[in-house]
Amino acid sequence: MRSLIEVQRKLLPDILAVMQKRYQILRSISFVEPIGRRTLAQMLGMSERVLRGEVEFLKNQKLIDIKPSGMSITKMGAGLLQDLESMMREISGINETEEKLKKALGLEDVVVVPGNSDEEPWVKSELGRACAYRIKAVLMGNNIIAVTGGSTMAAVADALTPDFSAPEQLLFVPARGGIGEDVQNQANTICAKMAERTGGKHRVLYVPDQVSPEVYKSVVNEPSIKEVLTLIKQAEIVLHGIGEAITMAKRRKTGKEEMEKIIQGHAVGEAFGYYFNEQGEVVHKVQTIGLQLEDLPYILHVFAVAGGASKAKAIKAYMNSKPKSTVLITDEGAAKNILACS
Repeated sequence: MRSLIEVQRKLLPDILAVMQKRYQILRSISFVEPIGRRTLAQMLGMSERVLRGEVEFLKNQKLIDIKPSGMSITKMGAGLLQDLESMMREISGINETEEKLKKALGLEDVVVVPGNSDEEPWVKSELGRACAYRIKAVLMGNNIIAVTGGSTMAAVADALTPDFSAPEQLLFVPARGGIGEDVQNQANTICAKMAERTGGKHRVLYVPDQVSPEVYKSVVNEPSIKEVLTLIKQAEIVLHGIGEAITMAKRRKTGKEEMEKIIQGHAVGEAFGYYFNEQGEVVHKVQTIGLQLEDLPYILHVFAVAGGASKAKAIKAYMNSKPKSTVLITDEGAAKNILACS
């Protein structure tokens, strides 16, 4: 396929450009259907006049339906999207980007999805779908899956389906306590949703994400909490996001003294309560209940899911401390920025 694509690039470059544009339109409709033409044009950064012609073509090919409620993809269109996926990754250079990212970050496996989730909200759904696919590939026997909170993990939950695995083989546990954010993005809520969508089971961890040393000693010895913490340590799979340092510190309502430490330490990234500078050094750590960074090397499969050009520094910083079993799932926006500063 690669040789054919190279020939097309040289002899018929316009055809590849048109194919990419129509693929992007189809893909965007499939993520947010039903959608109006004006909204789709804004989402794609395309004029309504240009989009109108493309939409008519796709309709005539029976790839989309147009109704008063908006445009939606047909069964034929969905099938074509699936068939085109590997070819479009080759055409767009994503496969090559993945290889470069592996070398730059010292990873054995990287997944890059098209787009930039900072600018295109639907890309986060694609990150979720890519993560769900990779998790399914490593499931074996009974599985305990530990999950952190955040909107990206919520997107992973949305991508899970009832045919994910035998229900009795899945147990979802929160990797740590809540962070005081929207309930829908807390680890407990996400675990419950994952269990509901797959038919699996879940456990809850009703503790704050950040506690004082005194409270920590008291809470971790509570029988119900101790039981869940034991399950978390036994997880074969961990799903987690990577945050920007200052954003995460603000979400935690970090005190003035600790915030100053994070700023003075030039922290750019955060994961599991650890704040990293660009060299990957830990400049601050909060006392959290749940999975710790030192636990990760003992986990069989660790999936780090984060996208958006703005998170490039955070992702790169965390990868200096990542365990060997880490698989990074990110988007083009973040990937290009990471490679640009490598």
